[in-house]
Amino acid sequence: MKRIWLLAFLSIFVIILSACGGSSSGDGEVYKVGIDVTYPPFEYQEDGEYKGIDIDLINAIAEDQGFEIELEAMDFSGIIPAMEAGQLDIAIAGMSITEERKKTVDFSEPYFEAGLSLVVEEGNTEITALDDLEGKTVVVKSGTTGADFAEENQDQYGFDIVQVNDSPSMFQEVSNGSADALIEDYPVISYAIAQSNLDLEVVGDRLNGDHYGIAVLKGEYDELLAKINDGLANLKENGTYDDIISTYLSD
Repeated sequence: MKRIWLLAFLSIFVIILSACGGSSSGDGEVYKVGIDVTYPPFEYQEDGEYKGIDIDLINAIAEDQGFEIELEAMDFSGIIPAMEAGQLDIAIAGMSITEERKKTVDFSEPYFEAGLSLVVEEGNTEITALDDLEGKTVVVKSGTTGADFAEENQDQYGFDIVQVNDSPSMFQEVSNGSADALIEDYPVISYAIAQSNLDLEVVGDRLNGDHYGIAVLKGEYDELLAKINDGLANLKENGTYDDIISTYLSD
């Protein structure tokens, strides 16, 4: 009889534990977040710590909404494939919201207005706009909207394209004369020039208008995406969002 009671107790205990385990969207869930730490001021590594607008923002959203995150640094071009492979749950990497990406991921509400710029070596007076790129070489970072823009406009303006995997390599290509110009998000290149004393300069007007969004795999994380949007809205309302932006970017 004691054995029967013991078995019954254990069965009830297992059921309780299962109920407490919760679903994939329950409180206490740890979500893996893809980032690209070659992208200051949004994401970078300093003294072994991940820092930047995106890092502070996703941490604040997670805290506001009661879930935990684990940051996974990788090349930008590998982030969406990693999501498709089930290795990541969230992506925040200065990722522009585009119709092409929407085929694979669902985006949060926009959290930053960016835009692409044309960048040349400091003192270069030959290139001031896209019309000056005929016969020139333009370097871009693989998988970015800058790379997409270059490919879409290559035939019209007659330039060659070189693709690299990270922003520092892209900057170096222009600095050492291997490329004549690069295309990069305006806030990123402005910050890089100011902070690192790069011998580069932005020329002309912004090439387009982009908005960054936080991404989850399409159709798989509706509840998580709702939490991200709710957290983002709360941060904007209580002033935390503005504090984060002003920490890294001045007006």
